[in-house]
Amino acid sequence: MTTDGIGSSGDGVGDAKVREVTGRAREDWFGILDEAGAREWSHPEIAAWLAADQGVDAWWSQHLTVAYEQARGIRSPGQRQDGMFEASVSRTVPLDAVAALHALADVVAAELAIEPLARNTSARHPTARFHLDGGEFVLAGSSPRGDERSSISLTWGRMPDGSRVADVKATLREWLERVG
Repeated sequence: MTTDGIGSSGDGVGDAKVREVTGRAREDWFGILDEAGAREWSHPEIAAWLAADQGVDAWWSQHLTVAYEQARGIRSPGQRQDGMFEASVSRTVPLDAVAALHALADVVAAELAIEPLARNTSARHPTARFHLDGGEFVLAGSSPRGDERSSISLTWGRMPDGSRVADVKATLREWLERVG
C-alpha cells in the first residue's frame, strides 16, 4: 500500500501466487519486460506480448502489465489506460446478489441525491450506474458468492487526476459498510 492510501496493482496479489500461476516472480517478469523494451510499448502491446509470446494467461498478462507500468512509473495507482483515474472497493455481504445490489444502489442514491441511470438486476452480476457532473460515474455491482452471500463493489470512475482517489476510496468504503 502506498503512503497516500492508494494501493498498487501488486498489493492485491502476492508474489507467490504470481510465481505459481505464471512460472516466474513479478520482479523476474519486470526484468524480462525491461530487456524486451516494454517501457516504450503501449499497454495493449505489453499485455499482448506477455500472452502471445510468453504464454501468460490473458487475465494474468493484464495484471502483470498494470503492475509493471506502476512499478516503472508509467502509470500511477488508480490510473486507467486512458489516463483517467478510478477508485474501487468491495466486500462480501450476507445477501443474495439482487438484494445486495438494491441495498447498495439505495445507499449510493441517498448519498449522491440522484437515482441511477440504470439498474440491471437480471444479469448474473447485477449493476446500477450513476452519472455525475463532469463525466464521472459511480458503478455499483454485486456478484453471487454462494450460500446467500454476495460480493458488492463500488467504482468511482473518470476522475481527471489522482488528487481525490484516496478520499473517494475512503468514502466508497463507508458506503459499503452500510449494506448488509
